[in-house]
Amino acid sequence: MKNLDGKVAIVTGATRGVGKGIALELAEAGATVYATGRTIVETELATTERLIPVRCDHSRDSDVEAVFQRITNEQDHLDILVNSVWGGYENMVENNEFTWMLPFWKQPFWRWDAMFAAGVRAYYVASAHAARTMVEQRGGLIVNISFWAAQKYLSNVAYGVSKAATDKLTADMAHELRDHKVAVVSLYPGLVRTEKVMEAAAFLDLSNSESPQFIGRAVAALASDSNISEKSGRILVAAALAQEYDFTDIDGKQPRPLTLNDV
Repeated sequence: MKNLDGKVAIVTGATRGVGKGIALELAEAGATVYATGRTIVETELATTERLIPVRCDHSRDSDVEAVFQRITNEQDHLDILVNSVWGGYENMVENNEFTWMLPFWKQPFWRWDAMFAAGVRAYYVASAHAARTMVEQRGGLIVNISFWAAQKYLSNVAYGVSKAATDKLTADMAHELRDHKVAVVSLYPGLVRTEKVMEAAAFLDLSNSESPQFIGRAVAALASDSNISEKSGRILVAAALAQEYDFTDIDGKQPRPLTLNDV
């Protein structure tokens, strides 16, 4: 693992899944990590004193401001922001109907609102707070967790539009931050063995899947790259980064990078 001693990070949406895996791995690599979530449980992240759980509803600007103010009060810098919080995955079954795959005219409107309020907008607000510190210190890395739905129809319209908006957010933030030595990237996981995915493990082919911590190792590698500015504004695939930076998943395997045709 890369050495992130002395680095300070914040990982949003770290209650479970990808966000939790990233927070754990960054702390394991030596960073001080503020891990946020609406229902975050301290005992589940009490692996090291470097990992600091903070309750935060990222759809509430006051909550987000309080988190970044705390970091400012407790640290003299901020090196890494990982935007992993995401709304819209809740309540996939309503009134005994699986609504996730329905066409847009049958979709519940709350799903669109959740994916933007607790997704794209949450990324935007957290990034704005982080950028104020990173611009002043002339350095930093912002990682936006995104997915192939930005480039290919997957599941439903709201999902694709919100992920495409995330990648556009990455590109435009990178443009404005380039002269300030702050890098911004979109990071695509593969099939991740999150808690939700494992509930359906009997119906899935997990032979090329990734652990949540694997995504954290990708972020740690990016944060350790002295030439990260060359990747700013780009869409990156976690499994491809494993080949580039020569790291493996927690089981010692190196998953095959997905392509657009695979998804």
